[in-house]
Amino acid sequence: MVELTVRRARRDVDEQAARAQLRRQIARLEAQLSALQISGFPYGRVEPAGPGARGPHILGLGELESIRDGLVAGLDDARSRAVERGERQAAARAQLERMLQEPGRHKFVRVASRDLGEPGCGVWHVRPRLGLIGMLAGWWQVKLSSGCPLAS
Repeated sequence: MVELTVRRARRDVDEQAARAQLRRQIARLEAQLSALQISGFPYGRVEPAGPGARGPHILGLGELESIRDGLVAGLDDARSRAVERGERQAAARAQLERMLQEPGRHKFVRVASRDLGEPGCGVWHVRPRLGLIGMLAGWWQVKLSSGCPLAS
């Protein structure tokens, strides 16, 4: 009888240690996920990971592991989307630099401020200077629009 009680006590202690370790891992992953979401605001939307709550109860080891695994998958997905967004923004910035250096080679090309990762509704646009006369003469310029249209 004493041996059975000792085994149960050891199992309870091991389970408590495992729960504490899983809770620390979940807290660390949630902190990383929230930091990633904040750094990408307003573009970095991250969906909550893990199973929905079934009401108040103590989570078992399996539930804690599934929450941790869902957070790991969500964090990997959010990181890959952040990298892709950064690559798109870098490409848009390179395009804008080429437009500014040689506007005549990029006729009527537009780059939105949103594509550059900047707030607002502005758009960089290569246009002919002086309208049709400028287009025929080859006078091109890069203009930044004034921003968002007024609400009607």
